[in-house]
Amino acid sequence: MDKLIITCQNHVVRTALAREGKILQISLEASQEKSMLNSIYIGRVQNIVKNINAAFVDIGDGIVGYYNLSENHRHWYGNGTCGTKLHPGDQIIVQVSKEAVKTKAPVLTGKLALTGKLTVLTIGAQGIGFSNKITDRKWKEELKPILQREVGEEFGLIIRTNGKGASADELAAEIRGLRELFCKLLEIAPYRSCHSRLYQAPSSFLANIRNAYAEQLGEIITDDPQLFEEIRGFLTQEQPEDLEKLRFYQDPLLSLGKLYQLEQVICRALEKRVWLKSGGYLVIEPTEALVVIDVNTGKYSGKKTMQETILKINLEAAEEIGRQLRLRNLSGMIIVDFIDMAAEEDRRLLLEHLMAVVSMDPVKTVVVDYTRMNLVEMTRKKIHRPLHEQVENLQPESYPKK
Repeated sequence: MDKLIITCQNHVVRTALAREGKILQISLEASQEKSMLNSIYIGRVQNIVKNINAAFVDIGDGIVGYYNLSENHRHWYGNGTCGTKLHPGDQIIVQVSKEAVKTKAPVLTGKLALTGKLTVLTIGAQGIGFSNKITDRKWKEELKPILQREVGEEFGLIIRTNGKGASADELAAEIRGLRELFCKLLEIAPYRSCHSRLYQAPSSFLANIRNAYAEQLGEIITDDPQLFEEIRGFLTQEQPEDLEKLRFYQDPLLSLGKLYQLEQVICRALEKRVWLKSGGYLVIEPTEALVVIDVNTGKYSGKKTMQETILKINLEAAEEIGRQLRLRNLSGMIIVDFIDMAAEEDRRLLLEHLMAVVSMDPVKTVVVDYTRMNLVEMTRKKIHRPLHEQVENLQPESYPKK
């Protein structure tokens, strides 16, 4: 079973997911910082750039977000009404769908989405969808008409992986709660000033609890009394069925961070070179345009034939690449230069293995194919900042820079 480890040091909350003693993912956030991702604001349209069909919207504190007009045809105005026309100076309700990354502004959307443990209620995007990891076709077909009655024509719905196997009553209860929340936001919007935050998304560590696969999550552990109370309050209100998983860790001789070696994990995840058990290694280079990963034979000295050696290292590299993408939260376009293989059967086997590995990632990751230069092209959905940027954005005294 997975363990979610949440600890605080130097005013930085570190959240790590561990499985079988290995850290799968880790995130950092300043303890006093409010998460912008998925939060909802009343913004003011600063200007409209017709040649890219986009608007730039000021949501306050000097933050201007990118609002794609090709994807947002209808807009929720600050007075709680909806329409299709947009002009500079208009006040509109927007949600942060992607965090700012280096020189790129945060991405805003008018297609609001309210997330629960089991479902996501969408406003402006209709239809009933299911997580790709839910494969029970019969269950989905039986549920669709029931769910459609709950959401009506105004809303859309996505059943999350945690919703798999849930009863119609459980899903309906959460949908009603999310609908009530949206109606409340529209009611208060006309009485709030421009740049107001209408909805504060949960802190990253609470979102990690909500997003963890319930079937696999065995424990939620923290050694911080304040975080413990905050987590307990969140679980009591949102996920009472998971309260029994919460545990307070106490050991004056060994802190929770040291027990799971979080400092070492973070430092290694910032290094370019990653050694494989076989003696081979990866070189991981994130750039602003894409992520480049190179696979090398390194110190491998096995007795297998050259063909078998290369396949063995490539397969091991594929496993580690899946882990490193998730651990470092690397996303966008990813190019992998595996060691060249002559046999078409080996090339196909490697691609299938890589697809199987990344299918376990909760963030949508797609293995496209080999390019003409025999490089493997992949994509991973951008949501949060990569780990190295999370470290860079912390105050110098909060976390040591590499």
